[in-house]
Amino acid sequence: MKYTKILSAFDFDGNSTAALLLAGALAKESNATLHILHIARVPTQDMDVPLPFDADPRWEKEARTKLALVAKNTLRAGVQYVIDVRTGVPDIDIVRAARELEVDLIVIATHGRTGFEHFVLGSVAERVIREAPCPVLVTRATVDRSLVPHAPI
Repeated sequence: MKYTKILSAFDFDGNSTAALLLAGALAKESNATLHILHIARVPTQDMDVPLPFDADPRWEKEARTKLALVAKNTLRAGVQYVIDVRTGVPDIDIVRAARELEVDLIVIATHGRTGFEHFVLGSVAERVIREAPCPVLVTRATVDRSLVPHAPI
């Protein structure tokens, strides 16, 4: 299948790096634009947060800088990509971005939590799968850093 727009949700862990590698390979193969999306979680009422959340514009610049470095060091040459950083609730805003961008595919990592940890923390990937307007490719594999030269993560 040929894709024109692929969304890769990225949260700066090894699983996300593996998902980004996969999304990048698919984008390269299809000559698609890869949208690399990071969502900084906004504390919600059900979270135990001692102080009110005040968005600091510096975090977005820092996240963009880190994502640019990750993309440069992880993606193969010739992959067209766009970096997108937002504040919000990951599952809701990944789906929202997919709709806004009209992507053909979402690539997302899962942490593979089970039992009580899954019950308490939930699964962003599961919620994205249920609500996504397009196919979702979920990966659990972690990346071997030796395979990605200069990986900053």
